[in-house]
Amino acid sequence: MAAGAAAALAFLNQESRARAGGVGGLRVPAPVTMDSFFFGCELSGHTRSFTFKVEEEEDTEHMLALNMLCLTEGAKEECNVVEVVARDHDNQEIAVPVANLRLSCQPMLSLDDFQLQPPVTFRLKSGSGPVRITGRHRIVCINNDLSEESEDDESEEGEVKLCGILPARKHRDRP
Repeated sequence: MAAGAAAALAFLNQESRARAGGVGGLRVPAPVTMDSFFFGCELSGHTRSFTFKVEEEEDTEHMLALNMLCLTEGAKEECNVVEVVARDHDNQEIAVPVANLRLSCQPMLSLDDFQLQPPVTFRLKSGSGPVRITGRHRIVCINNDLSEESEDDESEEGEVKLCGILPARKHRDRP
């Protein structure tokens, strides 16, 4: 039974490496780097919209994760409606209200990493604000240059080395 369990664990280990791209002739995934930067903007009667856009780069994906919308100092007792203008799955522009803030009942709203793909425009649809929008700008870069070198090294080896499984040590105190 122990030999069967060891064989099953070795197989699972090999399968997980195959899915990750590290076995024999399978392609090795490119190194991925992730960066995260603080994002913030303010909408008010003077600045009613803000557009977050990035330069299109090959092998780079940008994501804007919103955390919070809140009324800041100087806000009046009125409804402040904030809408997001972005693209849907058909690449059509769509405007969606995401917050209705009022100083006396809901001065802030947590969006719990609400993710949007740039370009994104925030508009103060009604009210005079000021409304502060905060979040994180996440950038994922895939470096394909390094993956080609790794692929050549991996294909030359041809074999996968598996770690042996040692039997568990028995303690004399325990049954």
